[in-house]
Amino acid sequence: MIKTNYPIWLASTSPRRKKLLRQLNISFKTFKVKVDEKIKKGESPVKTVKRLSLEKMRKAKREKKKGIIITADTIVVLNKKIIGKPVNETDAVNILNRLSGKTHIVYTGFCIANLEKKITINDYEKTSVTFRELNNKEILDYVKSGSPIDKAGAYGIQDDFGAVFIKKINGCYYNVVGLPLQKVYKALLEVV
Repeated sequence: MIKTNYPIWLASTSPRRKKLLRQLNISFKTFKVKVDEKIKKGESPVKTVKRLSLEKMRKAKREKKKGIIITADTIVVLNKKIIGKPVNETDAVNILNRLSGKTHIVYTGFCIANLEKKITINDYEKTSVTFRELNNKEILDYVKSGSPIDKAGAYGIQDDFGAVFIKKINGCYYNVVGLPLQKVYKALLEVV
């Protein structure tokens, strides 16, 4: 168990990340940081998620001066091409059609900083996910539900219909949800 007198902040309003962090049985508060999640041409997926989580941390440190801060960023990669969150319903349909019947990689970068001790850990996790062949009706129905719009790769593996698209995963399930819990837990133990 993680015991600390430092306040813990999750710099994210993602309901999925909040739910995952609650599984660690720690007390934390959330706040939002806004950064341009721009993908740089030629940048590797690992560098992208680590950079974005660090950029979120830099911004978060301007708002909070004490405690431990956690930031994260998740992307999907198919055929070496980074796929972020869909910009609209048409984009979501196109993304899901591209993922149908194929294996893609989910990368989550995270950053944990103890502001008092001046310790920062920046790491990542990757998980491969294989989709079954999807039909047009289920893609359209899923997109109309609104669920894919705020998710990297236009789907959620947890708590919604997106779960039935997945044939198999290889790696950390929680990473696909949005926060690699085992690595985050170990990093928190290092910074408290």
